[in-house]
Amino acid sequence: MTWQVLVHGPLARLDERVSRSLVDAVPRSLSELASDLGNMTVALPVLACAMAYAVWRGRWPAALFAGSAMALVPLLVIPLKEWTARPGPLEPWAAGYYPSGHTATAMVAYFGTAFLVSNRLIPVAALLTAITGTGLVLRGFHWPLDVLASVALCLPLLRWPVYAARRGGPA
Repeated sequence: MTWQVLVHGPLARLDERVSRSLVDAVPRSLSELASDLGNMTVALPVLACAMAYAVWRGRWPAALFAGSAMALVPLLVIPLKEWTARPGPLEPWAAGYYPSGHTATAMVAYFGTAFLVSNRLIPVAALLTAITGTGLVLRGFHWPLDVLASVALCLPLLRWPVYAARRGGPA
């Protein structure tokens, strides 16, 4: 995906055509609400509460792993944004849209929360991440490939909380 974005290849061009047909397909208030699930002011407090719960339950290593995974998000996303300098769907003069930081934040925060609190929350984490990414695309804040790249980028980060959750016993 990154290569296609960098060279403006056929996949990136298809991505842009698809995105243009999706922007504002739903009311902006709804797509903005969905995209806000990836804001740090929303997602980080959710993860912080789950980390506090895990520490209270004596599972501080699991909380540490989940927090570390979240701390790595900007360290991975920001350099890629700078390197690719992809313009936004509604702001062609601006750069730094690939990959989506909101999607990455939502994915790591909500899945980290699920692994710390209860594995039964994993479908909820997947749904919240999907809603965030969909809202970002429908609102025109990101191209679909920006969202997919964040999911691919963050999957390895989720190994840490999964490993810690397994070592810490059932949630």
